[in-house]
Amino acid sequence: MNNPLVQPDPGLFIWTILTFLVLLFMLRKFAWKPLLSMLEKREEMIRKSLDDAEQAKLELEQLSQESQEIVDKARTEAQNIVSDGKSTAEKVKEDILRTARDKADMIVEDAKKQIKSEKDKAIGEIKSEVVDLSLQIANKLIGKNITKSDNQTLIEKSMKEINLKHEA
Repeated sequence: MNNPLVQPDPGLFIWTILTFLVLLFMLRKFAWKPLLSMLEKREEMIRKSLDDAEQAKLELEQLSQESQEIVDKARTEAQNIVSDGKSTAEKVKEDILRTARDKADMIVEDAKKQIKSEKDKAIGEIKSEVVDLSLQIANKLIGKNITKSDNQTLIEKSMKEINLKHEA
C-alpha cells in the first residue's frame, strides 16, 4: 500500500481543510446568502400571490353577490312593469268599453228621439188626413160647405179628442 492517495499526509490534510473552509466561506458569502435571499423573496412573492388570489376570490364572490342582487332587482322591476302594463291595459280596456257603451246609449237615445219625432210627425199627418176626410164626409152629409172658422173650430175640437184618446 504504497499509494500516496490512501496514506494520510498532514500537510495535505491541512491544505484540504483550509481549502474546504475557504470554499465554505466563499459559498456562504456568494452563494448561500443570495440563494437564501432569493428563496425568501420567492416565498414572499408566493405568499403575496396567495393573498392576492384570496383577495380576488373574495372580490369575485362579492361581485357575484352584487350581480345576483342586481339581477333579482331587475326581475322584480320587470314583474312590476308587466303588472303595471296589465293594469294599464285593463284600465284602457274599461275606458274603451265605457266609451263604447256611452256612444251606444247616445245612439239608442238619438234613435228613440228620432223615432218619437217621426211618430209625432206621422201622427200629425194622420190627424191632418183624418180632419180632411172628416170635413169631406161632413160636407157631403151636411150638403153645404162649412166656413173657414167652422173648419178651424172643428179641427181644434177633433185634435183635442184625438189627443185625449191617444194619451189614454
